[in-house]
Amino acid sequence: MPCSAITLSLATITAIVSVAMLAIAFSTDNWLFYEVKRSSILKYASEKGEQGALVNSMNTQYYYYTRTKGLFRICYPKERPPTVETYLSPVETHCMNIDYFIPDTDNVTKNFSEEAMTRLHMGRAAIALFIVSFFVVFIAFWTGVAGCWRRSPANITSTAILMLLASLLSAGAMGLWHGEEYFEKEKVVGEEYYQQWSNILQEQTKVSYDWSMVLAWLSVGFSFMSSVLLFGATCCLRSERQAEQDKSIQYMMQVYPQKQQPYAYGYAYPGPYYHGAAYGPYAQY
Repeated sequence: MPCSAITLSLATITAIVSVAMLAIAFSTDNWLFYEVKRSSILKYASEKGEQGALVNSMNTQYYYYTRTKGLFRICYPKERPPTVETYLSPVETHCMNIDYFIPDTDNVTKNFSEEAMTRLHMGRAAIALFIVSFFVVFIAFWTGVAGCWRRSPANITSTAILMLLASLLSAGAMGLWHGEEYFEKEKVVGEEYYQQWSNILQEQTKVSYDWSMVLAWLSVGFSFMSSVLLFGATCCLRSERQAEQDKSIQYMMQVYPQKQQPYAYGYAYPGPYYHGAAYGPYAQY
């Protein structure tokens, strides 16, 4: 089997897997998992005699509940706060939307701190880069189809460049998302953010990365692998085309101009020549 067929097949498979994983990660809500040990907090409150205020916060504030967080929603797989309006997501969990203030009709963001605005812009930019990455992959699909149909190294090279660009865009979006996570935990001040949580809440809350985030990073890797395979397929196509041209040249007969001797006009006598009186037996007396 030709080298180009193998590399193109592998590149197609890795590209499809990459897009599928990115689409699943983009649409699901399991990027971060907050496990809140409510029973331990209640036990601490009963021991310290702080049941009133702490229990009230536990029943009204959403960050006292175990939850998962995605790009667009915060979901509660177990208990959900009664004071927060939620709805059922496509996977049957109670969720609430993350507000990116687009548009900011009430001009709420004017009161945000510089760190809060930076975090907000990072979240917006991450989603924008993911969307642009999907668009680039859509263009790469059509250039790839044209390249496979025509067996064109130029089209396959264009597809490889587009897949590399999609990989870089997705990686950039992931970097912005991690930056938003860092600002949310270390920089932004507010009652719903980590820096202003009570000590017992910080101790009894375990924050970990979830499977959606892992899928997103795997998608970046598979997209980059697809780009490398497409560049390899381009080299294979060019070498195969050159081999076909060399093979066809062997069957071509080259015609060279022939040199011909000039013709002599008149009659030529092949016998011996006699000059003067030297005619042998025919000499005149």
